Amino acid sequence: MDAAIAEGVDVISLSLGGASVPFYEDGIAVGAFSAIQNGIFVSFSAGNSGPFNSTLSNEAPWILTVGATTIDRNIRATVHLGNKALFNGESLFQPQDFPQNFLPLVYPGLTGGQQAAWCAKGSLTNIDVKGKVVICDRGGGISRIDKGQTVKEAGGAAMILHNQVTDGVSTVADAHVLPASHVGYESGVSIKTYLISIPSPVATITFHGTVIRNRTAPEVASFSSRGPSMASPGIIKPDIIAPGVNILAAWPLSVENKTQTKSTFNMISGTSMACPHLAGISALLKSEHPNWSPAAIKSAIMTSAGQVNLNGDPIEDERELPADIFAIGSGHVNPSKANDPGLIFDIKPDDYIPSLCGLGYTSKQVGIIMKKTVTCSEVIEEAEINYPSFVVTLGVGDGKAFERTVTNVGEANSNYTITSFSIPDGLFLGISTTELKFTELNQSLTYQTFFIRNRDFEVTTPYAEGSITWGFGKYSVRTPFSINAGKRAGRSYTTLLPTSMILLATLLHHKRPTPPTGRYFPFIVVNL
Repeated sequence: MDAAIAEGVDVISLSLGGASVPFYEDGIAVGAFSAIQNGIFVSFSAGNSGPFNSTLSNEAPWILTVGATTIDRNIRATVHLGNKALFNGESLFQPQDFPQNFLPLVYPGLTGGQQAAWCAKGSLTNIDVKGKVVICDRGGGISRIDKGQTVKEAGGAAMILHNQVTDGVSTVADAHVLPASHVGYESGVSIKTYLISIPSPVATITFHGTVIRNRTAPEVASFSSRGPSMASPGIIKPDIIAPGVNILAAWPLSVENKTQTKSTFNMISGTSMACPHLAGISALLKSEHPNWSPAAIKSAIMTSAGQVNLNGDPIEDERELPADIFAIGSGHVNPSKANDPGLIFDIKPDDYIPSLCGLGYTSKQVGIIMKKTVTCSEVIEEAEINYPSFVVTLGVGDGKAFERTVTNVGEANSNYTITSFSIPDGLFLGISTTELKFTELNQSLTYQTFFIRNRDFEVTTPYAEGSITWGFGKYSVRTPFSINAGKRAGRSYTTLLPTSMILLATLLHHKRPTPPTGRYFPFIVVNL
């Protein structure tokens, strides 16, 4: 990264990462901070340790952390069973000469133990798979393609790759070494149920090439790492999601081992494929808006993101359930809208100092990140950074206020109002103003967002989520938030709430919260 900075690049894309550590011990975070100090945008992958929570890499708030989604294209390989059941899967290897007659179907895990179920190297030596369609389970630290290689070496005719339960419906089109179909968890269960139900189960695979217009796309990939962030608990990570499954691109070698092939390509999946999409988008935004800071570009990408799939339904995860805020962050990138976002939340590099001090870092540790002498004279929560998303920690009866400043980059004369909001039951949401009226471009206005957790707030999960959207004409500026209903902590709202505060909220059982003791200002409750 230092070399890239010295070369004067505009964007850094980094498809690697490690475990969560304090930022002053994270060379990637330190290098990325030097980049944004020099006006360089950084787009880094979120990691491939999903679907489990708190598995993120590259969590620093100055980094755009990118998760992975599917696209509406599948490379289809359909499993046909002897009972006429069909199950769509995927494979990049699409043989034209695979026989369509049924072949014996076998699952090595029934007799050969766990290693055979995974199709580990050498595990099929004593199992008769020759000329058969072999079911292999994902997992065991064995690559998907290596499982197929084991089947091929044992004389198997084809492979059905069965997802683990945590993988759900997420499938990948790999360049397999033999005819294969990668199927989802439930499909694999159905195939195995058929296999054990009759004495002589049979199957075959048909290959259909590229199939487009999958209306459930984008879906969050099962491997895409999730929040909440351990190193940066006051902001939502990942920031954004982007295409990262079955990405077609140049490859140095022929995946078919054909030495005469001149143009070689492959399909790869991972958040390593997603973050370069955002690097390219940010480069386009930088060329269109050369005066925008890295934080401004990041804000434009996040506040304009989408939350629905091609069917208009909420984006789903690998379980075919609505994906939560720690899977999608602000949502799926929308490059066209990001180019004209209306408002931006800007952050200067030194603005991060109080929040780093607020993480408990010493002045020396913050100085390692900043590469200069720093004194922790001011301490704030991370959620107080001028970020386009935030995580609010509220104990029972707690209240907090957070200030945000937005800059007008849309139309000179514009009047933004709250066009929509979503809040968990039992939470009061307040905004210090009902409108943001701008009279010129690059004008900045400040408002406060205020939260009170009612004593009747029912905690079914550690986190609840919501969002606030400012709108004007064609513009829609959305900021998501998450409520951490864990420990009681933070400032009292009593010293932060202005007299003009209007609470825009619906409250569980329509009860007013009991304010903390001490001096506080009057407010109006509006049930919407």
